[in-house]
Amino acid sequence: MTGKRDYYEVLGVPKTADEKEIKKAYRKLARKFHPDVNPGDKDAERKFKEIGEAYDILSDPKKRGMYDQFGHAAFDQGQSAGFRPGAGAGPGGFRYEYRPGGFGPENFEGFAHGGRSAGFGAGEFEDMVSGLFGGRSAGFGPSGPVKGEDTSTTMEVDFEDALFGTTAQLNLRREVPCASCGGTGTQPGTRPGTCPDCGGAGQTKAGRGMFSINRTCPRCGGSGKVQEPCRTCGGSGYVPKTENLTVKIPPGVDDGSKVRLPGMGGPGMNGGPPGDLYIITRVRRHPYFERRGDDLYSEIPITFSEAALGAKVDVPTRDGIVTMTIPPGTQSGQEFRLRGKGAPRLGKTGSGDHYVRVKVAVPSSLSEQAKSALMDFVRHNPQNPRAGIGFGGFRRGGRGAA
Repeated sequence: MTGKRDYYEVLGVPKTADEKEIKKAYRKLARKFHPDVNPGDKDAERKFKEIGEAYDILSDPKKRGMYDQFGHAAFDQGQSAGFRPGAGAGPGGFRYEYRPGGFGPENFEGFAHGGRSAGFGAGEFEDMVSGLFGGRSAGFGPSGPVKGEDTSTTMEVDFEDALFGTTAQLNLRREVPCASCGGTGTQPGTRPGTCPDCGGAGQTKAGRGMFSINRTCPRCGGSGKVQEPCRTCGGSGYVPKTENLTVKIPPGVDDGSKVRLPGMGGPGMNGGPPGDLYIITRVRRHPYFERRGDDLYSEIPITFSEAALGAKVDVPTRDGIVTMTIPPGTQSGQEFRLRGKGAPRLGKTGSGDHYVRVKVAVPSSLSEQAKSALMDFVRHNPQNPRAGIGFGGFRRGGRGAA
């Protein structure tokens, strides 16, 4: 037994997650637990290593397949499942040992296979890191402004509201800059002191002798100063806030449509703007109308005489009742199109069409007089609608039994 947590659990994704979901989960967690963001926090550093190890396995299709089949045993040294990355090494020979002062490939000990880990090479690693913290790679902490993450939530709307648009109330809980410290994370009224780890230099040495390299101090982030964390937000610079928002739902939304609320997503970093909130609509079903894209569909019953002789019938539409002409000889199941009576095209001009299917309603009972009249009709209008249809089945000769 390795005692390790399941890699899917570490990243918080299901076993059916695709590559995009795994990458998104990794980016979010790596940003949250990065040691430069949590200086001196051993638990955050441990989680950061664990997240990196899980991503290295699950982002590689071959290694993920091995993990799904054998679990952690596929990568433990000495196991029969097949990988021997070396003493103390993580999967693929990549040793997850964070070195203070930055988040580049050289801050992890031991790239295997000629400077490339089994999961991603140095260049790919720097690209990933650059995306996480706004453009800096090796030896950096989050410096420039970074936009917050986009978030999403679902909202149910009535069928009619989806067609014509509406306003709705949304109760939203999100993180906003701390009012006490102005988002700086520093306790107001306190003065910064000299960082005890780097002596105010902003850098510490990693390694020994000729292999010694200067790195950004993880405790002060390279500033050489340490400050007392804000007592309101605990030094994060953000506090949770619940807001009641009035949301405008535009005409034409459908299942899965996204309504963007700028600046209502996750908080930015280092003075960066907040992300956006996307509302994903779920439209309730209607008892009469069916929607397919921008077109609406419905069904109305008509009588035998209306179908045979023609008529004008009232039809419910999105704009109310309209009169539709039924031509003589209309067949049951025939569709008629009402142009421009469908759903509005979201973000565009115009609307789809409304298709009305007619269904001939057959009386369940007839009076004697009606039966006589109908029989007289049959005598004067002999018709066999099944003529020409092969009823003999596939057997040669004979007649199938009913």
